Amino acid sequence: MQVVMRKLVQGVDRINWLCGWFLAALLLVMTVLISWQVFARYVMGHSLTFSEEVARFSMVWMTMLGAAYAYRHGSLIAVELLSGFANGRFARELRLLVALVSCVFAWVLLTEGLHITERVVGQTSPSLRVSMGWLYAAVPAGAAMIFINAFAIIADTFTAKKD
Repeated sequence: MQVVMRKLVQGVDRINWLCGWFLAALLLVMTVLISWQVFARYVMGHSLTFSEEVARFSMVWMTMLGAAYAYRHGSLIAVELLSGFANGRFARELRLLVALVSCVFAWVLLTEGLHITERVVGQTSPSLRVSMGWLYAAVPAGAAMIFINAFAIIADTFTAKKD
């Protein structure tokens, strides 16, 4: 059973590795576009029509996927604060409780995010003329990542040596 859990955690960690690179790419795209927008507006006297919208889309995706990525790596202060003060069995049970609550939160966010994405899929963004579903899809995508990361944290907790 522990071998299966370890394989599950390794798979989730590979997905998070890819997610980290995707987040870095989004940050790079956003930085380049905003820098180019500033240059084009103030030096060349013309502004790009799409850069602000691409940056906004990137920011939304970075927020949702970044929250999941940070959760997996223990970088969310509100989630990790109490665990840092606890030790032994209490810390383990607290970690499990937080992961289970995170699963419930992620499930609600996933289902409601899918509903809202379905509602807006017919709308188009003003500059890019792409479906707003691409923007709103960040919510269920981030929720799905939080959900699988919570399961990986639960698996880590069960496969870790007891204190």
